[in-house]
Amino acid sequence: MPQLSLHTPVGDLTVFEEDGAIVSLDWGWVSVQEPSTLLREAESQLQAFLDGDLKAFDLPLAPAGTPYRQKVWQALMDIPYGETRTYGQIVTVAGGSPRSVGQANGSNPIPLIIPCHRVVAGSHLGGYSGGDGLDTKRWLLSLEGAGGTLL
Repeated sequence: MPQLSLHTPVGDLTVFEEDGAIVSLDWGWVSVQEPSTLLREAESQLQAFLDGDLKAFDLPLAPAGTPYRQKVWQALMDIPYGETRTYGQIVTVAGGSPRSVGQANGSNPIPLIIPCHRVVAGSHLGGYSGGDGLDTKRWLLSLEGAGGTLL
């Protein structure tokens, strides 16, 4: 499977491609690099996003997940740059419960590109399992100018 690691302000990231689409983004570095044209484009877009120069990704994505999780992830992609939504607001779009939205959010295989960091609890930031956890979520929301008093 083609894969490419990169150094970023939120830690080392590795992007994975399968059948011409991005299927995963993981924190960490892999020893074997197999860059492709798509992965180089993903690297360029991720760096531009993390530099504050890109507001929306334009990459083919193919995250593996249940139909419900796909619906939640689509709702996440519909959250505009610089804005947040609560778990409850995602429920109104995708169905389920705040807990099931949180579980789908936590199993997002392509964080940053599918912006799970933009989902917050009603009165606090909620959780974040990527990078350094809530510190990474705060950094990402601050980059986008989102989160307000929750930061």
